[in-house]
Amino acid sequence: MSSIPLDYETLRLIWWLLLGVLLIGFAVMGGRDMGVGALLPFAARTDEERRVLLNVIGPTWEGNQVWLILGGGAIFAAFPPLYAVSFSGFYLAMIVILLALILRPVGFKFRGKIKDRRWRATWDWALFIGGFVPALIMGVAVGNVLLGAPFHLDDTMRAFYTGNFFGLLTPFALLAGLVSLGMIVTQGAAVIAGRTEGALADRARTYGSVVGVVTLVLFALAGVWVALGLDGYAITSVVDGNAAINPLAKAVVLTRGGWMANYGLYPWMIAAPVLGFAGLIAAVAGLQLRWRMATLTASSIAIFGIVSTAGLSLFPFLLPSSTRPEASLTLWDASSSHLTLFIMLLVTAFFLPIILLYTAWVFRVMRGTVSPQSLEKNPNAY
Repeated sequence: MSSIPLDYETLRLIWWLLLGVLLIGFAVMGGRDMGVGALLPFAARTDEERRVLLNVIGPTWEGNQVWLILGGGAIFAAFPPLYAVSFSGFYLAMIVILLALILRPVGFKFRGKIKDRRWRATWDWALFIGGFVPALIMGVAVGNVLLGAPFHLDDTMRAFYTGNFFGLLTPFALLAGLVSLGMIVTQGAAVIAGRTEGALADRARTYGSVVGVVTLVLFALAGVWVALGLDGYAITSVVDGNAAINPLAKAVVLTRGGWMANYGLYPWMIAAPVLGFAGLIAAVAGLQLRWRMATLTASSIAIFGIVSTAGLSLFPFLLPSSTRPEASLTLWDASSSHLTLFIMLLVTAFFLPIILLYTAWVFRVMRGTVSPQSLEKNPNAY
């Protein structure tokens, strides 16, 4: 391993950061589509307005799913124990998310096939489910990570998950789900307000402003709950960032408000929740002042801040165990090998800039306002 220029600990940290980048990328980019879908039956009142919204996100939604695929791939390749436990333990929740996401391409494809009000209304609600459900359940999943998942490892490192789908729906997890849903809907409102005109844009500003304020309050409430009413996990044994993986070779304790400890150890981390609050405030202000790009930028910053707050609070944990805390998975004991992480880093360093450049080019080509008049000029419009 001496030929690898980066030590094992550094590579683990890099991949923890990259995983965060990919998940935030999906929340920001995929959040555009999910947010618009969640607002579709409410912000748009006529068939013409709903077609406008479909064509706001239609040309780019497939590309935005790349971030979800990359995130799942990163978990699989960089943190295989995390992939094994989470994807098997949260299996039903993930199936619900995938089924909801599948409704989106089907809805885009079939909504316009028949000019019947009930037919199109059915697909409108299907598209709503495709935006609402994933945004909510993903937040619920993050809430359960903070609570700890009911799993343990035996002496051969086999994982045993002892929970069930409905056990995920605890009050704190549902609060986290509402925070996730709120930030996604605010993002969708910013997209609609920035890409449409008239009454449609005005309704999006109204919904976005209300949801933005509610999300601000819920995010603050979640922070208080984490600080005062939630047990956090802490490693009490010596951590060797260069050691081979062995999740059972550490000691872990639970302490009330333990997830706040990192903010004392690393004061710079407070920037994450500050960005979450500031982004939401700026997004609501931007919607009221009819700013376009500034509002979308602010709502994206809010998503960055909120997701980063959860990730930084958990550090170095990836998936705590509520039934056997010492079996909790951390980036120090749940990663791939030194060589695997290095090879993956080289591949990522080559392909990630290409993805970013292509995404920027697509959004530049697709920029501008979508209106009923523009749909008449486009024979391929939804």
